[in-house]
Amino acid sequence: MSDDKSYKEYLANINTFIFDVDGVLTDGTITVTTDGEMLRTMNIKDGFALKTAIDAGFNLCIISGGSNEGVRKRLAGLGIKDIFLGAHNKIEQLNSYLDQHSISKSQVLYMGDDIPDFPVMKLVGLPCCPQDAVPEIKAISKYVSHKNGGKGAVRDVIEQVLKVQDKWNGNFDAKYD
Repeated sequence: MSDDKSYKEYLANINTFIFDVDGVLTDGTITVTTDGEMLRTMNIKDGFALKTAIDAGFNLCIISGGSNEGVRKRLAGLGIKDIFLGAHNKIEQLNSYLDQHSISKSQVLYMGDDIPDFPVMKLVGLPCCPQDAVPEIKAISKYVSHKNGGKGAVRDVIEQVLKVQDKWNGNFDAKYD
């Protein structure tokens, strides 16, 4: 992007995380069983970061073109309430979600990895992507994670925002003793 600001200058303003699923929360591969079920793999460290962000009071939303109910169950189990699967018009979902929660686009970090994320990423304050995103998405991202999709990219961006806002180093001892 042509913006001269470092991505780090945006971190303090973020109150909302929006993530795509395939290629961001997963590595983008799908295992298809003999009866046609499609299985995905998610990173447990990404899950911890998602839960930590929710516990710290951040808005968290999933907007994905995929519609796997196993994905919905996993994310709901982490406490994510706003999960939009089968979303083929991501801008419509984004605008609806932001209006419903009175969130400014400048307060949003969106992580996507492929062309369907392009229009949404052009609208938010901090567009990000995993290291293995397609070139077009990397070109419009203000931050490209050093981690690949499904391999900790989500944890990377959440941890950075929470650390800048002094919400990451909470009392983990008390929580996990």
